[in-house]
Amino acid sequence: MFSTERKNKIIDILLKQQRATVKELSQLLSVSEATLRADLNRLEEDGLVIRTHGGAMIDDSLRAEHNFSVREQKNREEKRLIGNRAAELIHDGQCILLDASSTALELARTLKQKQIRLTVVTNGLYTAMELKDNPGITVILIGGVLRIGCSALEGLLGANILDQINVDTMFTSASGFTLEDGLTDFNVYEVELKKAMIRSASRVVALLDHTKIGKSSIASFAKVEQIETIITDGNTSEDILEQLRKKQMNVIIVDEE
Repeated sequence: MFSTERKNKIIDILLKQQRATVKELSQLLSVSEATLRADLNRLEEDGLVIRTHGGAMIDDSLRAEHNFSVREQKNREEKRLIGNRAAELIHDGQCILLDASSTALELARTLKQKQIRLTVVTNGLYTAMELKDNPGITVILIGGVLRIGCSALEGLLGANILDQINVDTMFTSASGFTLEDGLTDFNVYEVELKKAMIRSASRVVALLDHTKIGKSSIASFAKVEQIETIITDGNTSEDILEQLRKKQMNVIIVDEE
């Protein structure tokens, strides 16, 4: 089992039971206690778990961060503005990819109201349901595994559909983005699918409100060089924006209406 997958399983266990001991995790994951301690220390450094005597736990605020319904409400207005601006980059007759993020869902809500002929491929259940009533939009749902508290179909079970279509643009969000790690997320299973989605797209547009920029999570799914455009809000640090521009990245800033 790879380190990132092991860390993701640790988070899954803690999300279900809130706390666990090193011994318990060691037995569940069939690795040494020394390895588990190193994993827990790294997860604590990343702000994903809280170390306790003999183990670790996840507090209510971190638990909420992993729940889609909670994330959807966070920075809702910024996400709506980012989604509206992203829709302006989409043209009639295109095929696009949308991940299962709450920001991509805001983009889907905008597209739902447009008179447009479009093919949308997504692993997001809510995103697919949002778009299904627009007669001009063909929705293709990538199959996979559905976990508790998630709105995404995860894993690579249905990823072969990506080999059969030509994708113009992928629109994706992330748990975090840094110049060093690129786009990162806490769910290694969804990360693997996102990597495949990005490989199949001609260009990648990242939809990132200011709270995502400057943060890093467990696993990277896109390097800076793979991202053509970042759409963010006006609260993003000007220093970071300047660094992105120096990387020859197209940066779009949305302002409050």
